[in-house]
Amino acid sequence: MTEKTFPPARILGIETSCDETAAAVVEDGRRVLSNVVASQAEMHAKYGGVFPEVASRQHIRTIYSVIEEALSQAHLSLDDVDAIAVTRGPGLPGSLVVGVNAAKGLALGSGKPLIGIHHLEGHLYSPWILEKDQDDNPSPEPEFPLLALLVSGGHSELILMTDHLTYERLGGTLDDAAGEAFDKVARLLGLGYPGGPKIQKAAEDGDPTAFKFPRAWLEGTWDFSFSGLKTAVLHQVRQLRAELGEDENDQSVELPVADLAASFQMAVVDVLVTKSRFAAQEFSAKELLVAGGVSANTLLREMIVRDTPGAVHIPPLYLCTDNAAMIAAAGYFRYVHGQRSDLNFDAMPTWPISELV
Repeated sequence: MTEKTFPPARILGIETSCDETAAAVVEDGRRVLSNVVASQAEMHAKYGGVFPEVASRQHIRTIYSVIEEALSQAHLSLDDVDAIAVTRGPGLPGSLVVGVNAAKGLALGSGKPLIGIHHLEGHLYSPWILEKDQDDNPSPEPEFPLLALLVSGGHSELILMTDHLTYERLGGTLDDAAGEAFDKVARLLGLGYPGGPKIQKAAEDGDPTAFKFPRAWLEGTWDFSFSGLKTAVLHQVRQLRAELGEDENDQSVELPVADLAASFQMAVVDVLVTKSRFAAQEFSAKELLVAGGVSANTLLREMIVRDTPGAVHIPPLYLCTDNAAMIAAAGYFRYVHGQRSDLNFDAMPTWPISELV
């Protein structure tokens, strides 16, 4: 299939949906000229999760310096970009407003077009972005139709992409998303925040078959459910504490954390990979795309590549978590398809992905 060609354009992307203050400049939807991320992860770790008021205040402190740094690293001024793309939602209300208002101010002052982007659409376009060493020999773009597995802290979705900006939502989480389950189980095991990397690290020395944790296959649907798995881990921890003759809340009890983490991780990944592979077959998808924060998980990356017969597109690790390059990439495809946003649009903290399909 011949790739479509679109006109060249440089997009300034801005992302503040949660606890990362980010700005980037991306050329033609693929080539990263700059990608600056000011992380707040260490700041929020003591709370065991993101503290919304702290996040919004920190965005205010850093947003303009991050944007200036992104333009500086790209060796460009605001006059040199064609449009500004900003995350409109979903996300934390106070965080989103900071990025949206900054983008509006820049657009108003420069006369550049402004495009409000759905955060999850940004993740979907992250695999289009070239690796840092691919400028002279770019990898092929993902080919439609493709099956997208979108897995993050708040979302687990299977989406069929039949063309640029054309989506069909096949299914999603009915309760806890995969990333949310990682966070909750990490807290249960005393591993801290963020849960995904903590579980993965603990699982390195564990046996993924040590505990028979359930898989919610939800046959006949493309939906996911991880609440029951999370509860199963809780019950197993309580049982282990009881067998050791200790109170279930006694944190001094030595649990087999590595085995628990490995078994839990395998249960999550097994469901994600299996349902994605079957959905790709069912809907005749040529290729498979994986994106979102949980796509950084090593076991998921290895198993989905191993078990999928066609091409699999997964962004590099630095583009799996929240960043502005993906917002700029999605903004490029919205821009070349003629989308422009009015300056009076509001942030949408609960913007459902179903409104994109």
